[in-house]
Amino acid sequence: MKRSLLLLIFCMWVPMSVMGGSGNASVSSSIPSVVNVGALFTLNSVIGRSAQPAIKAAIDDVNSDSSVLPETKLNLILHDTNCSGFLGTVEALQLMEDDVVIAIGPQSSGIAHVISHVVNELHVPLLSFAATDPSLAALQYPYFLRTTQSDYFQMYAIADLVAYYEWREVIAIYVDDDYGRSGISVLGDALAKKRAKIAYKAPFTPGASNTSINDLLVGVNLMESRVYVVHVNPDSGLKIFAVAKSLGMMTTGYVWIATDWLPSLLDSSETADTDTMNLLQGVIALRHHTPDTDLKKKFMSRWNSLKDKSSASFNSYALYAYDSVWLAARALDVYLKEGGKISFSNDPRLHDTNGSTLHLASLRIFDGGQQFLQTILRTNFTGVSGPIKFGPDKNLVQPAYDILNIGGTGSRRIGYWSNYSHLSVISPEILYSKPPNTSTSSQHLYSVIWPGENTVKPRGWVFPNNGKPLRIAVPNRVIYKAFVSKDSGPLGVKGYVIDIFEAAINLLPYPVPRTYMLFGNGKRNPVFDNLVDAVAANKYDAAVGDITIITNRTKIVDFTQPYMESGLVVVAPVKEVKSSPWAFLKPFTVEMWCVTGAFFLLVGAVVWILEHRINHEFRGPPSQQLITIFWFSFSTMFFSHRENTVSTLGRLVLIIWLFVVLIINSSYTASLTSILTVQQLTSRIEGIDTLIASTEPIGIQDGSFAWNYLIHELNIAESRLVKLKSQDEYASALQLGPNGGGVAAIVDELPYIELFLSSTNCKFRTVGSEFTKSGWGFAFQRDSPLAVDLSTAILQLSENGDLQKIHDKWLIRNQCSMQINQVDSNQLSLKSFWGLFLICGVACFIALTVFSFKVLCQYRRFSPEDEEREVDEIEPARPRRPFRTTSFMGFVDRKEADIKEILKRKSSDGSSKRQAGHSSDGQSNSPA
Repeated sequence: MKRSLLLLIFCMWVPMSVMGGSGNASVSSSIPSVVNVGALFTLNSVIGRSAQPAIKAAIDDVNSDSSVLPETKLNLILHDTNCSGFLGTVEALQLMEDDVVIAIGPQSSGIAHVISHVVNELHVPLLSFAATDPSLAALQYPYFLRTTQSDYFQMYAIADLVAYYEWREVIAIYVDDDYGRSGISVLGDALAKKRAKIAYKAPFTPGASNTSINDLLVGVNLMESRVYVVHVNPDSGLKIFAVAKSLGMMTTGYVWIATDWLPSLLDSSETADTDTMNLLQGVIALRHHTPDTDLKKKFMSRWNSLKDKSSASFNSYALYAYDSVWLAARALDVYLKEGGKISFSNDPRLHDTNGSTLHLASLRIFDGGQQFLQTILRTNFTGVSGPIKFGPDKNLVQPAYDILNIGGTGSRRIGYWSNYSHLSVISPEILYSKPPNTSTSSQHLYSVIWPGENTVKPRGWVFPNNGKPLRIAVPNRVIYKAFVSKDSGPLGVKGYVIDIFEAAINLLPYPVPRTYMLFGNGKRNPVFDNLVDAVAANKYDAAVGDITIITNRTKIVDFTQPYMESGLVVVAPVKEVKSSPWAFLKPFTVEMWCVTGAFFLLVGAVVWILEHRINHEFRGPPSQQLITIFWFSFSTMFFSHRENTVSTLGRLVLIIWLFVVLIINSSYTASLTSILTVQQLTSRIEGIDTLIASTEPIGIQDGSFAWNYLIHELNIAESRLVKLKSQDEYASALQLGPNGGGVAAIVDELPYIELFLSSTNCKFRTVGSEFTKSGWGFAFQRDSPLAVDLSTAILQLSENGDLQKIHDKWLIRNQCSMQINQVDSNQLSLKSFWGLFLICGVACFIALTVFSFKVLCQYRRFSPEDEEREVDEIEPARPRRPFRTTSFMGFVDRKEADIKEILKRKSSDGSSKRQAGHSSDGQSNSPA
């Protein structure tokens, strides 16, 4: 009876415990025997057919590996999203009912956005091996983890490709969903950093018909850019190339860049389809780079023996799907070993309303989801696709792509891209061991066979195929028509500027249909700022004329390389300077005269000091010696000094000084000759500073940018500016002057002033120097590729001399001196001679130092007793008088020969005394 009662209680307890699992919370043992893992993607798709066998193989490998989850088996629950966002959401909710601890998938970025909200609520990590939308990495989706590379890196790889081939614009063709829009958005940002841009975005709806795609491609074929970036789904992407082939868009001059969808599609086919490959000749494509490791080779060798091989097709997503399962298994193993529990609890916000059949109450929260998520993020291992490790942005580290060139019946790799060293022909695994190098010179790719079997890099753009030639605006000038003017010839215009533009156009490797359109009424010069504004407003495609490149204009249009240098100068009336009776003083500045005179006296004094003790020509009464110093000093100017120098130091100083005098004399003669023989002109206007300080009127060419420059930059009152409309008005205004209704000076650009001065027989001159530096160029609309190509052509014209030949043809006139000859410019200043004076001064200092040392040595050996004894010997009969000690100055003033004689006798007397002392000592020591 007791046994029956116990059996009854046990049978009742088991169902209650099971029912308790569906209550508020369920708690299993610390290490469960089975854990549910969900998989969610479109099974019948290019990616799905590759991922399904890989996931199943990974589940089997994990369950058979005793080192990972030894006490737990993974139970795969697979759901098919059927390429539908709605069905994918439903399938995701159904999957969550099975209490999965992790979900693998989906492949669609659009479905991933929806499911991410579900897993966020239920705390179930979502590992996607194929959703590459960059926006999924946002903080909004903390439970979404991507086990493949984000399109963020792929778009930067494409931007590097565009920059490598020096293209500036691309057209983006993409599917209009989350996947397509987000990828192209990142591409626009990446291109902007390379100074390129997306010229046009061409979206199409998922599943668009061939007719819609045809209309789309016909429209983009009418545009300038010929570089197309195709970012679509692999299941429908070939439609783009089929329609492009029928429209003749797969020929020479076109560039097609496909994202990773195309290699995934081609890799999924065991044999290459000839018709498909014919559509793709010359296309550049990017494929996820996976290192050729032993693990990958082993997995590849197993591929044909995997389950469901009848429907299996391999591409890189199979590797990422396989690693996703292993990532989940390794992280779950660590999670359980760290004491994590597999438990779920009801969400009180999810409950079924009356009559509802949605079973929302069956969706339960994974209690350890947050801890499990952190375990996944710190998991680090090497899988078949390479290193599996998440960075701070939750993307896999070391993103890299193979760059393929499709041709023939397959494709060939022309290089790699990685975010470590960008474009390279060396495998990223090798570069990771070296310092990163992203400089332009380090970027390399192998040669490419482009569409049309062309090996020459396509230009990347053409003129729009709409039958319209380039609209070129030309200023209709009424003054200085040598630069550009109206003509009755075929072009309708002529001049220096037109010849340069035509010569540059002829150097381009492609034809440029163009039409010249005059800008202005022909009665007065057009305002060039208005001309540039018209180009920026798309009224004209370009402007060709004497257009100055200034800051405000470069903000709205693109200029070519300057074909002529320019700058603002001041031209004013001048008068001849009359000769002055003091003209002989003008060659040197006052400072130069003073220093030269001082050195004459200095050298004279130094030579006198050095010669005074040994040269009788430098001795005598003080007045005579002073005259000698002055005479000797200034006579060296003409090399007519009669005194001879006998000391070595004196001769050294004199030689150096005579060299200095020679240079000074020669320079003085040349400068004085120039002053007296060259015509000297002067003007009361010295330059732009003089005009700014005055209140007199200033002449400006009508239509010139100088008007705004003087008003806004130099703050000159607008009332002072006078517009001049012809060269005759230039001359008349200058001749009349400010008091006669004219102007004090004219401010204009240098090329115009050169023509004006030559036409007036050089009656006027420029004063001061150029106070702006600029140049003339051709203006194009922003980002026009013609501006770049024409800049190169202008440089070629400059290098081969054609630019100068065109200049000589139109602008050579009677030559005259541009600037007035300033007297001050011929004056010689101390700056030109300070080196000579320094050498001479150093020589004098050294000579005086040596002389002083020599005299001091003699003075130390000299004593007054010697001088007294010398006097007694010479005059013994004369009465003696008290002796006064000889001073140092007196010693220096004496002849050196006398000093040497005294010192010689002193030395001989000393020797005699020593001999006498020795003799007396000998006699005293002898015996008596």
